[in-house]
Amino acid sequence: MALIASSHLMLIIEFAILIHLGVLLLLNFIPLNFSLVFVLSLILGVGLTILFGIDAACLVLPMFNHHEFTHPYGPLAILVVVTSWSIIPVIEGQGSKTSNIRLLLYLITAGITLFGAVVHRDFLIMWALGLIAGFLIISKNFKKETSYVNVRNIFLIIVGLLLVFGLMEGLAQLLDMQIISPLSRIDRMSNNQLSSLKLVLDNTNLWGHTANSTYWGNAGLGNSDGYISLPLTFVTLFGLPFPLFYGILVTKKDVIDYFLPGIFGVGYDFGYIALAITVIWIISVIIIGIKVLNKYRIQRERGNKKFLGREALLTGSLAAFIAQTILGFFIITRTINGSALVTYLFLSAMVLSHIVTTKR
Repeated sequence: MALIASSHLMLIIEFAILIHLGVLLLLNFIPLNFSLVFVLSLILGVGLTILFGIDAACLVLPMFNHHEFTHPYGPLAILVVVTSWSIIPVIEGQGSKTSNIRLLLYLITAGITLFGAVVHRDFLIMWALGLIAGFLIISKNFKKETSYVNVRNIFLIIVGLLLVFGLMEGLAQLLDMQIISPLSRIDRMSNNQLSSLKLVLDNTNLWGHTANSTYWGNAGLGNSDGYISLPLTFVTLFGLPFPLFYGILVTKKDVIDYFLPGIFGVGYDFGYIALAITVIWIISVIIIGIKVLNKYRIQRERGNKKFLGREALLTGSLAAFIAQTILGFFIITRTINGSALVTYLFLSAMVLSHIVTTKR
């Protein structure tokens, strides 16, 4: 009985432990050779492009509901696309042509950019961050003389982002669809951020928050009230007696979830001590990922091809983790909350699982 989670925080911790152990065992059970990683990343890249495309189409088809797949699957798109791009230098180093593969990757990258941006504006920021982080890692690892990330390409990315935002705003005005309007999102955030920030700063404690400051009033727990949580289906599936937000209550959760960066959401719901531990964990994941990547690079330069697949997978995982961290913790909590939190913990596991390798 002691293992049954008694709060949202305990459920998150227990799930995180299980997913980290599961991914570690899985990645050391499956032979992650170069070909398998490359083929899977391409297949998943095509699949996610189609999934995002269908979700984008549902925005204009009145008989269908869209699902905003960019929240849970956006970071996974960064993972698979950056993984695929990181394999290109390896193929070129072996003297093979990559023109057809590059064309496919360009189409996947462009498709995810367009469809993901239409479904959710915030995704575009995370996507750009992920690609920049990924290409920086690739350039450093392979010591490329001509880096993907340079002033020209960064300028092109900025121009591209502005064009996509402009296109989305134009479509929103033309089709009277405020749901895809970037300006409406900016207005919504600007009208709510100051009041949300005041609520958090005035009521956050070392262990949680002032109980009566939540929507639940005096019935609030004062810690782990569900502002940061795993998907609600995880809670209802096991019949756990946690506070939940349904229907109109979602608008109350938006005060923390939508309008503030994750550092405030985590701090408010769990307290400053939990926030400090979370920051230490994030920094540790990134440092460990960089150090393991460096070890993989040294082995590759010595002619050892055993870790090529793992190196590519770690490159994509680390880029996705960094991008989701920046957007979720410094811009909008929603990117690391709910179903997106499951993805975030999975990416952490995908990075940390590389600290153990089995001998074959």
